[in-house]
Amino acid sequence: MVRTAWDDDDDDGPPPAYVAHRGPRRDPRLKDLGISCMLNTEVAALLAVIRRRPDPYMYLPPAVAAAEDATFAGLIQSLKSLRAQLFQPRHGAWRCSDPSTYLTPFLDVVQREEVTPAATGVALSSVLKILRIDVFDECSPGARDAVHAVLDALTTLRADRIGDPGAEEAVLLRVLQVLAALLRTRASPLLSDAAVCTAVNTCFQIVQHAAAGSVRGISELLQRTARHCMHEILQAVFARLPDIQAGDDPAAEAGASAGFGARCMVDVFSFLCTLLRNAPDMVMSPDGGGAFTSEEDVMLFSLVLVNSAVELGGEAIGRHPKLLRLIQDDLFYHLICYATSCSPLVLSMICSTALNLYHFLRRFLKLQLEAFFTFVLLRVGAGAGGPQLQEVAVEGLISFCRQPTFVVEMYVNYDCDPLLRNVYEEVGRMLCKTAFPVPGGGQMMGAVQTQAFEGLVNMITTIADNVEVDKAPATYAVDVSEYRLFWTDRWDSTSTNGGEDTSWVDFVRRRKLRKRKVAIAANHYNRDHKKGVEFLKLCHLVPTPPDTRSMAYFLRYSPGLDKTKIGEYLGDPDEFNLKVLKEFTETFDFTGAILDTALRTYLETFRLPGESQKIQRVLEAFSERFFEQQTTGVFATKDAAFILCYSLIMLNTDLHNPQVKKKMSEEDFIRNNRAINDRKDLPREYLSELFHSIASNAITVFSTTAAAAVEMTPSRWADLVKRSRAMEPFTPCDFKHKLSREVFIAVSGPAVATLAAIFDCADDEETLNHCVEGLVSVARVARYGLDDVLDELLCCLCKFTTLLNPYATTEETLFTFSNELKPRMATLALFTIANRFGESVRGAWKNVVDCVLKLKRLKLLPPSVISGHHDGASAGAGGGGRPPGHRPRPSSSSAADAGVIWQRGAGTSRHVSGMIGRFSQFLSLDTGGESSLLSVGSEFDNNLKIIQQCQVGTIFTDSAKLPDEALQNLGRALIFAAGGKGQKFSTPVEEEETVGFCWDLMAALACANLPRFATFWPPLHDCFNAVSQLPLFSPCPFAEKAIVALFRVAVRLLSSPQQPQPGNPQRVYQVPEELVFKSINLMWKLDKEVLDTCCEGISECVVKILTDHAGSVQTPLGWKTLLHLLTVTGRHPETFDQSVAAMVRLMRDGAHHVTRFNYAAVIEAAFGFAALKISPLEISTRILALMAESVNWLVLWHKSGYSDPGNSGGSNSSSSSSSSSSFMEDPSRMGNLAASMFIKLAEALRKTSLVRREEIRNQAVAELGRAFAFAAAGELDFGPAGCLACFNLVIFAMVDDLHEKTLEYSHREGAERETRSMEGTLAAAAELLANVFVLLLPTLAQAPGFRTFWLGVLRRMDTCIKCDLAAGGGTGQMQELVPRMLKRMIMEMKAKEVLVPRDGDELWEITNIQIQWIAPAVKDELFPE
Repeated sequence: MVRTAWDDDDDDGPPPAYVAHRGPRRDPRLKDLGISCMLNTEVAALLAVIRRRPDPYMYLPPAVAAAEDATFAGLIQSLKSLRAQLFQPRHGAWRCSDPSTYLTPFLDVVQREEVTPAATGVALSSVLKILRIDVFDECSPGARDAVHAVLDALTTLRADRIGDPGAEEAVLLRVLQVLAALLRTRASPLLSDAAVCTAVNTCFQIVQHAAAGSVRGISELLQRTARHCMHEILQAVFARLPDIQAGDDPAAEAGASAGFGARCMVDVFSFLCTLLRNAPDMVMSPDGGGAFTSEEDVMLFSLVLVNSAVELGGEAIGRHPKLLRLIQDDLFYHLICYATSCSPLVLSMICSTALNLYHFLRRFLKLQLEAFFTFVLLRVGAGAGGPQLQEVAVEGLISFCRQPTFVVEMYVNYDCDPLLRNVYEEVGRMLCKTAFPVPGGGQMMGAVQTQAFEGLVNMITTIADNVEVDKAPATYAVDVSEYRLFWTDRWDSTSTNGGEDTSWVDFVRRRKLRKRKVAIAANHYNRDHKKGVEFLKLCHLVPTPPDTRSMAYFLRYSPGLDKTKIGEYLGDPDEFNLKVLKEFTETFDFTGAILDTALRTYLETFRLPGESQKIQRVLEAFSERFFEQQTTGVFATKDAAFILCYSLIMLNTDLHNPQVKKKMSEEDFIRNNRAINDRKDLPREYLSELFHSIASNAITVFSTTAAAAVEMTPSRWADLVKRSRAMEPFTPCDFKHKLSREVFIAVSGPAVATLAAIFDCADDEETLNHCVEGLVSVARVARYGLDDVLDELLCCLCKFTTLLNPYATTEETLFTFSNELKPRMATLALFTIANRFGESVRGAWKNVVDCVLKLKRLKLLPPSVISGHHDGASAGAGGGGRPPGHRPRPSSSSAADAGVIWQRGAGTSRHVSGMIGRFSQFLSLDTGGESSLLSVGSEFDNNLKIIQQCQVGTIFTDSAKLPDEALQNLGRALIFAAGGKGQKFSTPVEEEETVGFCWDLMAALACANLPRFATFWPPLHDCFNAVSQLPLFSPCPFAEKAIVALFRVAVRLLSSPQQPQPGNPQRVYQVPEELVFKSINLMWKLDKEVLDTCCEGISECVVKILTDHAGSVQTPLGWKTLLHLLTVTGRHPETFDQSVAAMVRLMRDGAHHVTRFNYAAVIEAAFGFAALKISPLEISTRILALMAESVNWLVLWHKSGYSDPGNSGGSNSSSSSSSSSSFMEDPSRMGNLAASMFIKLAEALRKTSLVRREEIRNQAVAELGRAFAFAAAGELDFGPAGCLACFNLVIFAMVDDLHEKTLEYSHREGAERETRSMEGTLAAAAELLANVFVLLLPTLAQAPGFRTFWLGVLRRMDTCIKCDLAAGGGTGQMQELVPRMLKRMIMEMKAKEVLVPRDGDELWEITNIQIQWIAPAVKDELFPE
């Protein structure tokens, strides 16, 4: 019978005023009536069994029958009385009645020995039914006495009186059921602590009885039921522990109203620990002792009960010191001792128990957990107990690793604690070592390897998932600039900002840094103790000079120190060393320890030196410390302790040295130590105990290694328990922490190597998926300042892609990539990491770029790998040989198709894990029923789809997120790849395509980072010279592709709007522009033939800039480069038309673009087109006319104060002073700025006057004259110096050059026509000289050197007239022209009173004499006597 819904109805009063009706309410009286019926049934059944005779047909004499009836008369009468009361009206419900009323008759039957086993069983069944349906509860009157009465009846029941084994088993089964029900009833809290312990003891006695009774015919069912019942009782008891308040008064717990509490749980748990400790004694022996079939059976039974108690008690156990002490002192010791020598099943149960203890009580079990990991999981997991135990240990370790906070808690509490071992690092390295593929072991991983591999991946994934920062901080540097005794340093939340999390993280980081430096110092100390001490001082681990306490802590707690060196240092007689020895000894706590245990603990930390004096000093220090801390008062003086220590060392040597043949006996030892305790003997029992302890377990005095002991001894455990009392408590960590990077560093090297090795050896899909998941998790952590780890990871993935195999042909590489899963997964992972975490990639960009280029050669990259992202800048990307200027073909796949697996912004673990989970699904694109030809095409299409998911182009087009260093490394990788470093080309076409593709990617990279172009481009520009020095550098394709790509960058740069910087509005424009044009100039200088081979592309870009973006060109270097390249490319017939059209358009409509800063370059370019041989006459004429008309710009600039009209009031004025000198001559020699620019124009026209074509020469001379006329009309002030410069640099030079050319042609045979043509140009130049002289005479006359200048004019006139005579084929026009021009000039000079006879003025006389020699025909007219 079980409880029903009406059991919860309130039977003690009227119903409430209002109750929400959920159905027809049952009358409470019906419930009581049902209980009465149940009790009536049970009474009737019990009476029937009692009255039943063994043989109902056997005749009994009346006296015998009466005697039997008298025996059970009392029982029958009590039952009848109960039945008579069942249906009588009562004042309340059954719950309000005293339970003894209806329990006592049944319990009397149970306790009567005369009752048959059947009646006992029926009575127990009745009691069980009453308990199960909760007829009474803790509020019922007399409930406490009732539950105790039930327990007393069960414990006093003598089952051994039953002769029938079957009947006995049935009764005991009922007893177990009633015990379990009693502890689960509502009134069970009323049981006292002693009653609960009695119930547990009774149940365990039945377990023993069942095991012992198996030889008498009792089945195994009873034993199993007894164990199950004990499990239920334990669950019922410890389930109440969370409700018991900590610190309850024991007297109150023992009171009448408290019920059982923590005291009974302590006793029960102590019993379980004892059972576990005495497991060998509990095994059944031939003499009938014991209750279990094997030692394993005992351990499993006790561990199951302990595990249940821990699971139900949970964190509440930590509130009860006695219960917690049992776990700290006893339970963990037994777990560690049995774990290394038990069966796999027991070890698995031990690991589960330890995991529960870690989960609930780790705050109190810091040293115990360290010992469990050190002596059990790490040792057995490394294979010390065999493969079966190793598998279980690794599985248990993985269970720990699956806890969300396990990794960071191990790191913080152990690896960062200077007094403890690096548990987390050892766990990680053990997993890596176990999971690492065995060389020559085949491709299949064993069970242990698989488990360790899964644990490693889980550990790394947990670290990556717990990274809570979105952006890597600028630095992770931890500064240790001052000395602190960090061995005893603890975190104080009140010392910094109220205990902020950041301060705690910094504390942990510094602590770990110091611990790491201590390990390094220990290594130095082992080789040279002086260097070790110097390193300690350098790292501020000890003060300067070192103090004794810091050195003592260094020797005591530094891992890896040579124990021999420690002993030698401590035994040294130097005063400082003696103080260090005292401090060293004071780090031990010998309170409550016996002498040999304390001595063992002391000598485990170093090796005793060999000299007797040193041994004496060491033992004296130990004896003094032990004497001060003794609690028993055995030693009267410290000398007694010292003598006994020395005696123990001698005894240890005597008993355990194989060279000693005659061993010391116990009596000898006791006799040797008589009267040493202040002339008295030590207790004989004390000395005997020491003797047997040394005899059974030698003291290790010759150990030289720093490794931890491989066995947990009682003395070592006692020391651990003692240290745990003063140890800093375990620090729980939250799920999100800021130490993921530091945690990962500890295992980064072995972890990456192990994952890479497994990926290399594995072939099954699941393992490969797990590997990729682990590698991506590594990248998720390595992005935060671990650049070397991320680079190593990417290099490994590049290797696994098989794309960089130098020994494989293209066909072999393509076949491997198409038919194997591993290369494709590696490729996807490679580019996923490069896209997602590229900001942390440094040197590995070279490998990534090499993989991209290999995919390009395999024709696996889509045509639009980067085009479409930057329309103008990336034209031609992906098609290395496509002519520049042509539009790329549209991609066959839409932009949406590029995000099937990986999406931008998907940085969380969920996105990454989801991407990894779809790797194999996406890669399985086979079409089973296709034919062979179709399958080949399908493989190629599948490869293309896979590469599309890699999103190779986004690495470059979305590179704006990369920091400067990563961006520069990526750019360097592209530049050196384009230069041929590390590349092998089979054909020149392949080389050209590869170099072009590299520069396409470079252009996309630059265009994506235009806002910071000035920052990242200068280092890349410096790489160009380095590339040119490579041994196999070929400038032809490199410079050709580079200049076209750089022009695309320039177009994009000039077409993109940029915001000026405050305070320097133009510099943001000028710096990037100067850089890109500087690189363009460098490229064509590497190979000047590039201007011919790429003329169309260059011309197209230059024309586009001059046509659409001329207003954006802000630097002189930019204009000079553009106009120079426009001129050079315009020499080719195929580009002449567009080039000259751009030149004419610029000069015709360029009032807003031509400024005083680019005027000289414009004129120079115009000269180049005007003098070009292929230029038509009308074009050259038009250009020369525009050149002459450009003087009007000079006039406007001069009148406006040299501000550029149309350019927003001189937008370039802020930078003019630094750049104008590149176009101007020395201003000291020039008159002014206007004269300088005019002279540039005049010199261009002068040079044009020397070309072969007569029409162009004559037009140039004419336009030069127009230019002087425009200047004069516009009142362009040259000044005397400027006017002289115009003559000296332009007109005189032109006349001299033409004269020389005329003479040269006159000396050639058959050059009469050329001579006459050149003579005509010379005549025009001479006439121009005279016209300009007359025009500028007022200004020229003011020049100090006018006399010399006038002589130069007369000399040119003389030269011209003589040239006409010397040229035999001449027309003689100079004979007529020169006198006329001289006459005109002299008459003008006279009119301006420049040439007049004066005293002391030689000009008149000189002119007179010169005219007589040059043109005597006009002398009389000009100089009459």
